[in-house]
Amino acid sequence: MTEFRRTKIVATLGPASESPEMLDKLIGAGVNVVRLNFSHGTPDEHRQRAINVRTAAKKHGVCVGILADMQGPKIRCGKFKTGKTMLTPGQKFILDGAMSLDDGNDERVGLTYKELVGDVEPGARLLLNDGLIVMDVDQVVDQEIHCTVVIGGVLSNNKGINRAGGGLSAEALTEKDKEDIKTACAIGVDYIAISFPRHGADMDYARSLVRAEGSNAGLIAKVERAEAVEPENLTSIMEASDVVMVARGDLGVEIGDASVPPVQKRILREAPKHNTPVIVATQMMESMCENPIPTRAEVNDVANAVIDGTDAIMLSGETAAGKYPLEAVQAMHRTCIETEKQRVLPSSATRDPRFPPHSVDECIARQAMETSHMMPITAIAAFTHSGNTVLYMSRHLTRVPIYALTPSAETAGRVTLFRNVIPKPISEEYGEKDAPQATRDGIAVMLYDHLVKDDDLVIMTLGTPMGKAGGTNAMKIIRVGEVFNR
Repeated sequence: MTEFRRTKIVATLGPASESPEMLDKLIGAGVNVVRLNFSHGTPDEHRQRAINVRTAAKKHGVCVGILADMQGPKIRCGKFKTGKTMLTPGQKFILDGAMSLDDGNDERVGLTYKELVGDVEPGARLLLNDGLIVMDVDQVVDQEIHCTVVIGGVLSNNKGINRAGGGLSAEALTEKDKEDIKTACAIGVDYIAISFPRHGADMDYARSLVRAEGSNAGLIAKVERAEAVEPENLTSIMEASDVVMVARGDLGVEIGDASVPPVQKRILREAPKHNTPVIVATQMMESMCENPIPTRAEVNDVANAVIDGTDAIMLSGETAAGKYPLEAVQAMHRTCIETEKQRVLPSSATRDPRFPPHSVDECIARQAMETSHMMPITAIAAFTHSGNTVLYMSRHLTRVPIYALTPSAETAGRVTLFRNVIPKPISEEYGEKDAPQATRDGIAVMLYDHLVKDDDLVIMTLGTPMGKAGGTNAMKIIRVGEVFNR
């Protein structure tokens, strides 16, 4: 059993990590959520990965969430006849919307997104291959975008294209995404991540597609467009999403690398006001794709995200295709553990009187967290059907672990992403019991799993009558050993 870690780890599956043997090691090392990247792989491959994850999680006696990440409208150049071309500063080059996608040469290349010609004008700056190659638009002639290379290099097949400062009109959901959403819902994933949303309306539309498939999967908004970080749009995205992800790759290309750190901090500062969990992603331990230990800068990057109160941190290529997937998870785990020892104060954002509780269960959750800082509380045990109470609790930074006692497998999967929350499945019959009996049963589960001892003080939250979603209306403080003497 790994040491308790409050910050959650998301690991992307791929060739380096999808085998049952490696999954067993990764889950044993503390992975909380796995990411299925729908930019790669077939539906059958994703289904099998989900089966393998659930099998490994059951073996370890833990709940592991599954996140399906949609590809989104990735704008790319076509292919070159020779596989690549060398571009030099000052060279003229054409992005040709009318050209075949397989006939690129040293003078021009095709486009997967034909509408790009309508999204640019003379003076616009285009960034290719994650910003490694830079071109300025000279003119647009019919379906041709005539450019001058500013920063050159090797441009190879199917590299991505972004516009500096944003402004591309591509819809957040492609036809491929809509089919992939159906697959993700059929698999029964816990979360679906939407790429390149511009505002809350994109997330509302995605939610309608998910609900039409009969799924209650949570929606994650990947913040990676310049438009998405404008204050009004960012607020609407947070309100329309269950989680936001700071997707620093494409975001950094659009707004510039130097602008990403303050935007990340702003998102982490604003999200608690909307009760929105946050994932920080992209290149967190990128060097571990090739090396068995991270750089000091990468360790500091992870630590700063933890200090700022992120719910989760994500590994991408490090676990999907890197040489050291297990070591990457272990390095992230120990960095979180050491950093969390230094962070003891409750989050001020959720205590701000300008943001009063919206419901009875949120009020109870806040009072539980306040009490956990005033008394020697060992754990918080929250009976929850919807997961809302533990979501509200997890918005506060605390050293006290929060156990989500839930009869719902769906809720258990959802809370795997919440900071400081550990799902503990319980019998569906708990809703038929009165509060005293449910209390005894909940404490018995925690004793059996060695989570508490007789002398420990535990805060318990529950709703009466029992078993009603969103019905948490009571909090009590229990000394474990006294529960069975009443």
